[in-house]
Amino acid sequence: MQTFPAPAKLNLFLHVVGRRPDGYHLLQTVFRLLDFYDQIDLKVRDDGVIRLITPLENVPVEQDLCVRAARLLQGESGTRLGVDIALHKHIPMGGGLGGGSSDAATMLMALNDLWHLNWENSRLRALGLKLGADVPIFIFGENAFAEGVGEQLTALSLPKAWYLVIVPPVHVSTAEIFSNKELTRNTIPITIPPFSIRDGHNDLEPVVCSLYPEVSRSLEWLKRLENTKITAMSGSGACVFAEFATESGANAAFSRLPADMRGFVARGLDRHPMCENMK
Repeated sequence: MQTFPAPAKLNLFLHVVGRRPDGYHLLQTVFRLLDFYDQIDLKVRDDGVIRLITPLENVPVEQDLCVRAARLLQGESGTRLGVDIALHKHIPMGGGLGGGSSDAATMLMALNDLWHLNWENSRLRALGLKLGADVPIFIFGENAFAEGVGEQLTALSLPKAWYLVIVPPVHVSTAEIFSNKELTRNTIPITIPPFSIRDGHNDLEPVVCSLYPEVSRSLEWLKRLENTKITAMSGSGACVFAEFATESGANAAFSRLPADMRGFVARGLDRHPMCENMK
């Protein structure tokens, strides 16, 4: 089997600026890739079968994003090849870190190579959007300012940074948060350039904090730390994070994490580890 990485992401801010007639929300956000990964092991099959060796608890195989990505690419490309999939999850599910979307993106990029399809990056991104709004950023492979439903991407150069990420013991439903009547959908759009990431915020944060006290408590703890550059919730939660200029600063904060909280320290990436192989 060959091994491929699927990195997590953070939303450094997330503004809801409107809603389309079809109900999808219009967003503005900055995606930051992290060196915190799921791992996917793949072995090509010549019989066309797509087999998930490591099914996730409470996730039907047919709904698993790795399987859906493989079948979508297989159907669109017409290949007669298949694949065995072993997914090793490390990114928390329902945490706003994009784990499932990243897994799907890695599947598309890896199978594009293993099945010798030679699709261009833009074509894979368009296919990935059918699986979820966050899939294209991982195929894009760089930190980015995103608009639309998250698929309109502009590459951003971000300073080196380290992040203390807290993982509250709750699973937040993205659909539940976006459908909440308390969610504001009228943040004034910003333009790029220029804008300040520090001036951004997460419009979903008040709704999630009102519904999940564990998220609110974790975020308040982070806000009391010194020397942080950004403190926010990622995506629709539940994970919250603080940005530090140095690894030592992030590790020092992590060492003071209360015993009943769990989390990790990760470095911000400039590029997806697999993007060098993409056109």
